[in-house]
Amino acid sequence: MTHSYRQPGVVLTDRRFTVPLDHDRPGGETIELYAREVVASDKTHQDLPWLLYLQGGPGFGADRSVGRPGWLGRALKEYRVLLLDQRGTGHSTPANRQTLPLRGGPAEQAGYLTHFRADAIVRDCEAIRAEVTGGAPWTVLGQSFGGFCVTSYLSLAPEGLATAVVTGGLPSLDAHADDVYRAAFPRIERKVGAHYARYPLDAERARRVADHLLHHDVVLPNGYRLTVEAFQSLGIVLGTGDGTHRLHYLLENAFVRTPQGSTLSDAFLEQVQAMLSYARHPLYALIHESIYGQDARPTDWSAERVRAEFPQFDAAKALAGDEPLLFTGESIHPWMFACDPALRPLRETADLLAARTDWTPLYDPARLAANEVPVVAAVYHDDMYVDTAHSLRTARTIRGLRTWITDEFEHDGIRTGGPRVLDRLLALVRDEA
Repeated sequence: MTHSYRQPGVVLTDRRFTVPLDHDRPGGETIELYAREVVASDKTHQDLPWLLYLQGGPGFGADRSVGRPGWLGRALKEYRVLLLDQRGTGHSTPANRQTLPLRGGPAEQAGYLTHFRADAIVRDCEAIRAEVTGGAPWTVLGQSFGGFCVTSYLSLAPEGLATAVVTGGLPSLDAHADDVYRAAFPRIERKVGAHYARYPLDAERARRVADHLLHHDVVLPNGYRLTVEAFQSLGIVLGTGDGTHRLHYLLENAFVRTPQGSTLSDAFLEQVQAMLSYARHPLYALIHESIYGQDARPTDWSAERVRAEFPQFDAAKALAGDEPLLFTGESIHPWMFACDPALRPLRETADLLAARTDWTPLYDPARLAANEVPVVAAVYHDDMYVDTAHSLRTARTIRGLRTWITDEFEHDGIRTGGPRVLDRLLALVRDEA
């Protein structure tokens, strides 16, 4: 059953699908997928090609936009768009601290979550494509982790693709999580340095907040324990187009004077809570490192182990001297499962996932080398989230892939420069054709 409704310039239709939890057991347990069909209101009855959008993450539902902003407006000029809530996200069957206990204990929960990686998402897409397009191949646009899924799609089911478009999401085909984070921490340090160069006063402001947290037990309104490591993790925003400005505005009003002296302001703590909580996307924390698992080696809390190789990120050492406090970026750590009430019940589950040694390959280099699907990819020059060198090495292994390398945008260029980014990439496809 579908339900359609209107927003300015578009007609939206809710669509729901039932797919196997494990595609290797088609007669077994099923889960539900939700997707939102979007078409320009003046093209509702036209026979348009389909564009499937795969959101970044893992663990985030598709964009909830109003009307036809940004890249979506550009896509709607020639496509009917399907915004998929990948399994476990958005309106699809949820996977969080409230629902996972239905599976049983931590071992059963961890086993369940092994079915939420890119390969399963690709097989979901193929399962629903016949119903959506009548069997015709579709164009797929993958942002960030969505690009990882597109690379898996090209490996597992290229026959389902008319065109593949990747923005900020060409993964390494063979890097272990340790390799990913060894490349990531120097990039993060560069981004923090650039932030302090733009906003010099923020260096002392960040040190002041960190010093306060080292000497006070601070709990956010939702019960999140704000440690100095948690504060440092706010640096995740520095990889986005407006992230440096958002962090600056946050820091400039961190403290307030009270009768008991200066302390962190309620406004600051409220904003920090919204930025740090995983209540809306717990899968991001639970399976983040598993997206790099492809062999018998466990991920074993890779980001936490690798961070120890970069002592400049140690807040206490920085404050003991005159070094700047370094923020961190896109990494998941065991302490998050102690600090965040949305994650606390899932710590043992996360430990079991980190210890797994039976991850299966997500990409097929031989099939990618023989690729016949038109593929284009935006690669951002100093992407904080996806290593540029890794992306370019992968680009060279996918037959026919054309790259657009740019420093005009950060990782979220599809959001900040959507129409221009999509225009450029679609033009590359047509040039190739």
